[in-house]
Amino acid sequence: MKKTAFILGLSALIVSCNQPAKQQENNEHNALETSVESNEVKTEEANPAADFNIEDIAFSTADIGDFPFINLPEGLEAHKGAIQSKFDICFFPINGVMTPFEGKLYKANVGAVRGEEYSQRYFEKSMEDYLLSVGAVKVFDGEITREEYDRYNKQDPNKGGSGDMGYWNQNIQFFIIRSKDKGNIYIQFTSNNAGGKLNIVQEEAFKQTVTKVTADEIVKDLSETGKSILYINFDVDKSNITAEGREVVIQIAEALQKDKNLIIAIEGHTDNTGDALHNKKLSKDRANAVVDNLIANGIDKARLSAIGFGSEKPLVANNSEENKAKNRRVELIRVK
Repeated sequence: MKKTAFILGLSALIVSCNQPAKQQENNEHNALETSVESNEVKTEEANPAADFNIEDIAFSTADIGDFPFINLPEGLEAHKGAIQSKFDICFFPINGVMTPFEGKLYKANVGAVRGEEYSQRYFEKSMEDYLLSVGAVKVFDGEITREEYDRYNKQDPNKGGSGDMGYWNQNIQFFIIRSKDKGNIYIQFTSNNAGGKLNIVQEEAFKQTVTKVTADEIVKDLSETGKSILYINFDVDKSNITAEGREVVIQIAEALQKDKNLIIAIEGHTDNTGDALHNKKLSKDRANAVVDNLIANGIDKARLSAIGFGSEKPLVANNSEENKAKNRRVELIRVK
């Protein structure tokens, strides 16, 4: 009897010892599942902007005017150098994630007109009250994180330009207006006691306007206006013509072969980025490179001349990347 009791006691002890181990195994398994679930949640939360749906915002029925849609409050003005582009990109905070939108762009630094004092409260209240009155919806009011700034800032081609905002220590107010006639309009502003910044995008899809240059177009331009403006690709900061650039040179050669009497000057132009003397030399070297390629394509050297102007003769103001690209060009000028 005592032996039986001993065996039963020993069995109970073994069961009681094994049970916590099994329970520990279950707990570890549950902890692992919880960890996986936790990681899954973190993955889903990695892009809060994905939860945003523009369709949730009602259309405004107000008359909002034309782009850029806003006149600044009385006594305030946009500083010189404001960016106004037919197509560009701007980043706006969707749930704290700087999200790119493309279309017509307006960016400006805002300050008081001469003789007036700037008021942060006046600017912010004027903007907010007006936007709400025309059916705009505020979708963000706060700061982004330093990590978010580090993630996106190099993607912004206008960083450091007029109206630049989107820094981690900067409060941003972001509004959206949806209009059946004007489309989606994104407006954000920030301010401190020295001045404000304003960004506006009227969202639009990109429209391709680049077409292949043809000899017939070059002849037509030279005949009608006396010049042809071309965009010949070169290696960055060099006078080496790329393969795409050589295709354009071939069309110039064909144009000169169509009209054997044509004599042209080839002018090189740059934007105003960097040293002026360097740009002038680079533009001259590029014009000479075009001449050399034309000669290699059978054009008499006596019909060609080259000159470089650097940034001295811009087509448009160098106040945006779009405009700077327009200024980086080669012009063919009809001499005879």
